[in-house]
Amino acid sequence: MRLKNPFSRCGKRFRILLAAAAVAAIATAGFVLAADRAMERRSARIYSAPAAIEARDVGLLLGTAPRGKYGENLYFKYRIEAAAELYHAGKIRKILVSGDNSRKDYDEPAAMRAALEAKGVAPADIVEDYAGFRTLDSIVRARKVFGVSKLTVISQPFHCKRALYLADHRGVDAIGFAAREVNVRSARLRNAVREPFSRVLAVLDAGFGRSPHFLGEPLPILVEPPPGRN
Repeated sequence: MRLKNPFSRCGKRFRILLAAAAVAAIATAGFVLAADRAMERRSARIYSAPAAIEARDVGLLLGTAPRGKYGENLYFKYRIEAAAELYHAGKIRKILVSGDNSRKDYDEPAAMRAALEAKGVAPADIVEDYAGFRTLDSIVRARKVFGVSKLTVISQPFHCKRALYLADHRGVDAIGFAAREVNVRSARLRNAVREPFSRVLAVLDAGFGRSPHFLGEPLPILVEPPPGRN
């Protein structure tokens, strides 16, 4: 008489689980790749020279901390430089600084304002968005709170691509101006790990129509027409 293998049922279950895990891994990898391609398609609308970009009334400067774990945050420094360069070239007239102010001891918009003023940007031309906790929040609030439906996003290229993708799905006519990349090995490695997940989250945000943490009352940015424009 042939004896039954007591482990055959367990072996079959294991094979089913292994196959399911393989299918899930392939599907996840495909989704990550699709999200990456969706962001990369925005590259053509990102400029690195003021002379090449069209003038728009408002630039949206995406926030980050002025200082990192080991000192000055180069992402912050280069974004401020890019925004000031665009402003002084006459390619933006107002700068909406959008960042995190969720704690009393942490205020990205105030830090951006101070840095921009130090670069010669007129205080009256800087507007703070204190609830730009995420890129999604900054894009949606620019339109729904500050009344800006046409703008120039200012950040590093990888960030601009994600912002333009979200803008396309939220009715905002956006182009990007690239701040310098941070060529520090630790920063590059961190972005290589983090950015694919951020891009997947952006696709989910767009797909599910997620809203910002806070909206509040409209505070439209008023831009006076330049001399000679009716």
